[in-house]
Amino acid sequence: MPFFFLFFITPTFLHAQGDLNQGVDKTDKKENDEVKYPQFQLKGLLQARYLESFGDNVDVLGTQHSTGDAVQSSFDIKRMRVGLNTKLSETTEIVILVNLADFKSDTKGKVLENAYGKYTFNKYIALTGGQFRPAFGIEELVPVDIIKSFDFSNQYYEFGKNGWTSFQIGASATGAFDIGKIPVNYAISVLNGNGKNQEMDKDNGKQYSSRWVFGLSKEHKINLGLNGGFGKVFKEDVFAIGADITSDFKVTDKLSFDLQIEYKQGTNHNLYYSLPVESRTDNVADYQMRGIYFLPNFRYEVNYQKLTALELSCRYETFDPSYKINSNVRTTYTPMISLEFGKSYTGRIEMGFEIDRFDKSIPDTSTYNDNLFLIQLQLRI
Repeated sequence: MPFFFLFFITPTFLHAQGDLNQGVDKTDKKENDEVKYPQFQLKGLLQARYLESFGDNVDVLGTQHSTGDAVQSSFDIKRMRVGLNTKLSETTEIVILVNLADFKSDTKGKVLENAYGKYTFNKYIALTGGQFRPAFGIEELVPVDIIKSFDFSNQYYEFGKNGWTSFQIGASATGAFDIGKIPVNYAISVLNGNGKNQEMDKDNGKQYSSRWVFGLSKEHKINLGLNGGFGKVFKEDVFAIGADITSDFKVTDKLSFDLQIEYKQGTNHNLYYSLPVESRTDNVADYQMRGIYFLPNFRYEVNYQKLTALELSCRYETFDPSYKINSNVRTTYTPMISLEFGKSYTGRIEMGFEIDRFDKSIPDTSTYNDNLFLIQLQLRI
């Protein structure tokens, strides 16, 4: 805890002196220039897809059927999100986000995604509490509707099951400051670690995590991210670490190239406690997951009639849910071509494949080699 507390207060004291006179000029504003609150912003996202599996009796959800009775083509609504951002004042906001597409199956632990309040003291520190996505990598800070692939990575969802990423309940402190000429963004979180929409924590343990992002090049948008976390799950010690780098290069006036690389490793306590006691070891630390992905993306600005841009990407990812015991590496290739209409991804048509290869395919499970073809329509406001 002292280590966690030190990280929490450091950014505040680094610039405490600079905050003393902040707001002196605010009293000089004219009355008719004052912003009125509350302010409301409605957001929405639709992702509709056509799926076709070319795997050996593998259905569109990735499960293999040895009987041969597999649904291998289907239309699907992946997400139908509705969100409301409410600014109560210059410093206070409330964010709500629901995914109505979750009603197509068992809604336990689903539907409600964001439900948090945020108070911003200044650029150096803001406090968030409720249900939100804690910062622990590149993908946690980017909405799914503007990522450069069909969906988040395998490691994102697996670390979400272990309480580090995706939507979690807890509290977080975030902010930004400079170390010399290097801009730094930080996030420090304390979480239940048992996912979203839970009545209470699964035990008395909590998970503590932090993320630090260093801006190495403003011209090429090169950022280095470092993540670390520790905690207790059913009185057992767990951990997670990660590192990532992003960049964006302007090749010509119309052509740009951006790249994301991310590595994560940690305790897979979700897997450990899902196994029968007699079939697992006595030490949760024996079950560790790790993964890395590369996501290069080319973007060509077309700006012809309603077509804004053409993008081409291919994510390469390897992930092993338990590399120390019963290792079974999953390698995923996700080539995708995307047509953008309007500004800021207002509309997108995406087409490509998700190609999965396992070291060992297991019949009648989702751990099975597959080739999935996708066409996805995305609309957002």
